[in-house]
Amino acid sequence: MTAGSDWAVWDGGRFGDRAVCVRADNPGPFTLDGTNTWVLREPGAARCVIVDPGPDLAEHVDAVLAEAGDVGLVLITHHHFDHTDAVELVRERTGAPVRAVSSEWCRDADPLGDDEEIDVDGLHLRAVHTPGHTADSVSFVLPAERVLLTGDMVLGRGTTIVAHPDGALRPYFASLEKMRSLVANGEVDAVWPAHGPVQPDAGGVLDYYLAHRRQRLDGVRAALGQLGVEAGPHLLEDEALPRRVVEIVYADVDESMWDAADWSVTAQLAYLATE
Repeated sequence: MTAGSDWAVWDGGRFGDRAVCVRADNPGPFTLDGTNTWVLREPGAARCVIVDPGPDLAEHVDAVLAEAGDVGLVLITHHHFDHTDAVELVRERTGAPVRAVSSEWCRDADPLGDDEEIDVDGLHLRAVHTPGHTADSVSFVLPAERVLLTGDMVLGRGTTIVAHPDGALRPYFASLEKMRSLVANGEVDAVWPAHGPVQPDAGGVLDYYLAHRRQRLDGVRAALGQLGVEAGPHLLEDEALPRRVVEIVYADVDESMWDAADWSVTAQLAYLATE
């Protein structure tokens, strides 16, 4: 999940009638162009919802709050620092409650329930628990725009990391299928991610994510065969095994990304250990 020099820089902007994406200036191999903070407001409403305050960068927080005005609620897609570091500053400046799946990140509010309906001055959202990238990952359906805000579960380009042990492949597959069902039943057309550009074809990108991860699993199975290692619960006992698999499966990936690939391969080995 690298931004790459051959892509035009994503800079956020206004989308539909209810959303503005304010991109943080924290680009990197794991954040792509930077973290997307989404400001959502029903047309004509006084208060807005902020999704993922982002990193604790003064210029970013100033830009978000200048766009936001009166903030009714702050939502967190998951706990990673590039999404949550600005929570306390935003709360201090707005007084808005903060909600997440984990109570650790809630402020003056309860944790988000799965399929919970949220309404702020006529802006309607539905929280959908989507663990996989992290155990506390949650996505948000915005029905009026027919979009799904996916946090880091689905990115604007490339694929996300499932880092063992917080990330896990079995719930990740289940969450992708859950997202795919939202497309199939006509609720969602597009994906608004927390990194990179919007994806107008939600079904296409979700199909790609599912196929890509299955291909990687097949590659890990083949690598185990090449190494003479049989599948089973013992797969996580050899601390050197993930890197040996990475050297085979990710041979075409820059070695600077191999540490991250270690995390994903460990998650894949954990999946295969209980297959």
